[in-house]
Amino acid sequence: MAVTITVLSQKGGTGKTTTVRTLADAYRRNGLEVLCVDLDPQGNLSDYFDVPPDASPTVADLLAGQARAADAVFADILPANLRLAEAELVLAGKMGRELTLKRGLREIKRGYDLVLVDCPPSLGLLTVNALVAADHALITSEAEYFSLQGVEQALEVVELVRESLHPDLEWMGVVLNIADMRLVHSREALRSLQERFGEKVFDTAIRRSVRYAESAERGVSILDYAPHLGADYLALAGEVLARLGGFEEARERLSASASSSAIASSA
Repeated sequence: MAVTITVLSQKGGTGKTTTVRTLADAYRRNGLEVLCVDLDPQGNLSDYFDVPPDASPTVADLLAGQARAADAVFADILPANLRLAEAELVLAGKMGRELTLKRGLREIKRGYDLVLVDCPPSLGLLTVNALVAADHALITSEAEYFSLQGVEQALEVVELVRESLHPDLEWMGVVLNIADMRLVHSREALRSLQERFGEKVFDTAIRRSVRYAESAERGVSILDYAPHLGADYLALAGEVLARLGGFEEARERLSASASSSAIASSA
């Protein structure tokens, strides 16, 4: 049965979707079967993977009880579009609404090693569904003044889900995204997170760069478009697997890939 990781943030612009997309890419290149679930009505993750905007069925149909997950998967992604916003309204009136995604994914998880869920940039019912369906929660944070506050708000939702709906949910930690560590402001943001959350803060910080937007626009993975930046995500992917435990072969391959990227970028 696949391990499910839900990636969430209190707000948009924290690199959450890029994190899901690039982690999935890194894992797939290193031998793991990964299912991505787009739970954001904006559908940015689906766009990254070239899912047609009029694809049908989608995760909206799954949540509405109108399709099976196996029928909605498009090239190992369960896609979303603006119809998901309507589905969320329908979902609000259902009994056991918080369990809908978990139940829907149950039939297809056996075919994967990992399931990565991309949440909307809010802490509402879709995010709660994503957390109930998950084994682990990963919070992303931008390196800016209110980063600590945003992480604490996201963590409150994780704790509420754990207390009332899913006692086995584990908080994996927080990753600092869009970080320019040359700036005092970014270093202070990292330090405040480390002082508050200690070892829950990942060692890897994802560097800020316009190349992420460029790679998304061109439909090219950052691992290929800018390998020196992709090395950050390869290192993060290895850290995530280390915190999960197991996956030794994939971790070794990721470590070798990260080393190769680092050597290439310094050459």
